[in-house]
Amino acid sequence: MLITLACCSCIFYFSPRNPIVRKPKSDSMKTTVLLVRNCVLVFLFTICFTPLFSQSITTGNGKFEIGLGIGPSFFLGDLGGTHGEGRTFIKDVNIPLTKLSKGLYVSYYPADWLGFRLAANQSMLEGHDSVIKDKGGAERFRKERNLNFESNVMEAYVAAEVYPTVFLEQYEGFKGKIRPYGVIGVGLFHFNPKAQYTDPSGNTKLVALQPLRLEGQGMEEYPDRKMYKLTQIEIPMGFGAKYFIKENMYVGFEVLHRKTFTDYMDDVSTNYIDAINFDKYLTAPEATMARQLYYKENQINPATRPYLNEQRGDPKENDSFFSTILRFGWRLNNNSPASRQMRCPKFY
Repeated sequence: MLITLACCSCIFYFSPRNPIVRKPKSDSMKTTVLLVRNCVLVFLFTICFTPLFSQSITTGNGKFEIGLGIGPSFFLGDLGGTHGEGRTFIKDVNIPLTKLSKGLYVSYYPADWLGFRLAANQSMLEGHDSVIKDKGGAERFRKERNLNFESNVMEAYVAAEVYPTVFLEQYEGFKGKIRPYGVIGVGLFHFNPKAQYTDPSGNTKLVALQPLRLEGQGMEEYPDRKMYKLTQIEIPMGFGAKYFIKENMYVGFEVLHRKTFTDYMDDVSTNYIDAINFDKYLTAPEATMARQLYYKENQINPATRPYLNEQRGDPKENDSFFSTILRFGWRLNNNSPASRQMRCPKFY
């Protein structure tokens, strides 16, 4: 089979049956010539053929991007918050509980103004009533409630990116451009709320809260409270901007909020139940854990005790979380005028 390689105005022919040079074992000069010639061929093959091949698998127009993102993530739910009544967005952010979110993404751009993103992120979220500053208002209830949780969160989503300013750009290429955008999509996230349990010996450990049914989930006495799933649907939405350092490289900043359809990311949603039910539905060790973790106000004031159907959380608002992300991205095989100058000419 004859293979033809064309690059930089030079054409070489290879044939499995007819080697380019037959090397006499005694001729050192021909051996040297053959070695040099093969090195040249390998070099030309690497710098010319490989880019053309990679061009074919990325469509040749710089339509794909890969990148990573890192930045702080924040929980918005029943636990924690600031003064006054609880809210669902920035007002109730607790900066001391900030954790990092990390992720990877791949984007495809059928047009300059439109992209489609596939992303995966990992975050750690926390909520603690103990960080609330008591100013004598409605926040006192949450402060005295004294509940807390933490959860590792894994998510994957697809989203559309829209770049409205593309139509106002004055020149081709990417270098030096700032492109603001909006993003919205749909995805799945997995969480598992945990809290610190102190055993009778004084040792502490993190305990998963969902199996303990702290608000009567799955108990026949509370038929309206179903066991919640640890994997849920989310709607990521937000905005950001990219700045292209090079034709194929950019840095960006993005704020991404996740709307969820669960109020149990922190395992708190509704009212206190009768603790006697823990003995009915849980093992003895689990029931001991549940009694300590479902009501913790008595750790501040030992004289207090929970009352049946007393408020524990607010079921009117679902939990959510958001991230502020510093992004680093690379556009694969960019076909802009600047990048085209670096390519070998193509022969057909």
